[in-house]
Amino acid sequence: MRKCRGIGPELTVLPTILLSLLCLAAVTLGSVTPAYADIHAYHEQPGQTTLRSRQSLRDQNDLAWQITLFKRYRPGEEAAFYLRMVGFPALVSIALEADLQIQTGTLTHWQASPALSRQTKELPDNVAQYRVDQLMADLQHPIPLNLVVPLKSSLPAQLVVPPFVVREWLELKNMDPALMSKAD
Repeated sequence: MRKCRGIGPELTVLPTILLSLLCLAAVTLGSVTPAYADIHAYHEQPGQTTLRSRQSLRDQNDLAWQITLFKRYRPGEEAAFYLRMVGFPALVSIALEADLQIQTGTLTHWQASPALSRQTKELPDNVAQYRVDQLMADLQHPIPLNLVVPLKSSLPAQLVVPPFVVREWLELKNMDPALMSKAD
């Protein structure tokens, strides 16, 4: 019969090392700083500041779109919100006269009419721009949104705007461009 040996010091160190690594991982993960929005401020001309959030999203057909929410601010004027949608040239032709439909998972929905900002004279047929002041006024929480983009020759393109993008839009909404232009 063989005599069993007790657990030696080399085996009692292993649980201590594992516990130390687990604690280190918990501290490291707990102290990660949150991601900040990718919002850019531009001073396009004297007295005018533009704040912009740009994201790339894919529609139901896996086509890439660039989605840009922006507001232009001039002292003494109400800032307007615009959503610019850019589809891939030659693959997408947007029906520029039709409204953009914006929906949530509930009964809430908005329509945004095509609208060019004062500085935008015209856009190619793969680009549309909509005034989304009402959407931005109503949005209070980062919820997913479904954008239904009218196309000329096919069914509408549908894109899901994930909550992290809507959170960025809400941050942009709450930024004061007047303070940004004074800081420069």
